[in-house]
Amino acid sequence: MKALVTGGAGFIGSHVVDKLIENGYEVVVVDNLSRGKKENVNKDATLVVADIRDEKTIEELFKEHNFSYVFHLAAQASVSVSVKDPVEDANVNIIGSLVLLKNSIKYGVKKFIFSSTGGAIYGDDVDIFPTPESVFPKPISPYGIAKFSFENYLRFAKKEFGLNYTVLRYANVYGPRQDPFGEAGVVAIFTMRMLNGEDVIINGDGEYIRDYVYVEDVADANLRALKAGDGMEINIGTSQGTSVNQLFDYLKKITGYTKDPVYGPPRKGDIRKSLLCYTRALEELRWKPKVDIEKGLRLTVEWFKRNFKA
Repeated sequence: MKALVTGGAGFIGSHVVDKLIENGYEVVVVDNLSRGKKENVNKDATLVVADIRDEKTIEELFKEHNFSYVFHLAAQASVSVSVKDPVEDANVNIIGSLVLLKNSIKYGVKKFIFSSTGGAIYGDDVDIFPTPESVFPKPISPYGIAKFSFENYLRFAKKEFGLNYTVLRYANVYGPRQDPFGEAGVVAIFTMRMLNGEDVIINGDGEYIRDYVYVEDVADANLRALKAGDGMEINIGTSQGTSVNQLFDYLKKITGYTKDPVYGPPRKGDIRKSLLCYTRALEELRWKPKVDIEKGLRLTVEWFKRNFKA
């Protein structure tokens, strides 16, 4: 069986590629390397450097490879960037995604697994925590709006053309290979700064609550979605909340960092609290998180120590 993984040179995507290859799938990776890295790509995968908005290249790939499965992880993944430039965010996260969807329908893909967001899609108007999929999304950032928009295109494609799909709504994913130099990925950013003895900046008061899920657990959910969760939106999180201040304290202890945090202004578009209920994932995918926050942070710090020099 052959699978296409978009964004497969990136943080989460490269772990999904590894998991697929471990289980005997032939994998083609499409990544424009704007954030992804060639060294992240499994040596047994085929890397095609291209943008998902490049209609000609994407169609040629579908025509050549006859993909059975598409794992769509390529994205503009920063909430703050989406607030600054919603047009670019929509170009990547909606238009680029539609190029993949059109070709998946045209070339008979068996299933489309879409990496959406649970952290940004439900919005601030939520009074159920952990939040189940039955809560109607009311995203407050262009990033969340774009992700929810494409979820609706998938529902349309299933009803109109019979394309099978599963939407995975991720909590805040962290772990090895996360980019410490961008605007997204607080665990990677904090870890890198602490290991280098630099100031760590916390946006706002540090009491923003997030559900942090380890990347290996997320890759496992993707693999399980191959054969389950048809036509569903499924949260992938831990149901456990950690504030940014708590996260700082955990990492300070693990790294031996000695400084206090520096508090800056809050980021536009950030919600105060996000916790995902994973009951549907347990029932439909037989999935549950295996790595708790303290173990995951230790594994992440160990990876950064091996792969980045201060």
